[in-house]
Amino acid sequence: MSKFTNETAGQFYGEHVGKDFYPNLENFITSDVVVGMELIGNGAIGGWRNFIGPTNTQKAKEESPDSIRAIFGTDGTKNAVHGSDSTESSARECDYFFGGEAASRPMKTTAVLDNCSLCIIKPHIIKNG
Repeated sequence: MSKFTNETAGQFYGEHVGKDFYPNLENFITSDVVVGMELIGNGAIGGWRNFIGPTNTQKAKEESPDSIRAIFGTDGTKNAVHGSDSTESSARECDYFFGGEAASRPMKTTAVLDNCSLCIIKPHIIKNG
């Protein structure tokens, strides 16, 4: 559990800095704590992206109404969850949270145990295919 600052948000979402939607993304991602999780398994990226639905909440509601983004997202920026879009992005993003090559700038854990809940995900709940 960590909290992005404007600086760390810019590092994490560097490919989006300067785009029209970036200020809203930065405001949203820095508004409260986030929980980073590394999902490991065959097809984990595709399975997770399928589970969370399209990036734009309205599109998610139309195309994947049972997805996390359709249920909990509110718009294209406040879409509830993030999902790496490739193995390269996944490696960079996991390193950012958990160390590795980007260990010089990993997120600092800022867990506050009076405002969180337990989350257990059993990898086999997401079916490939």
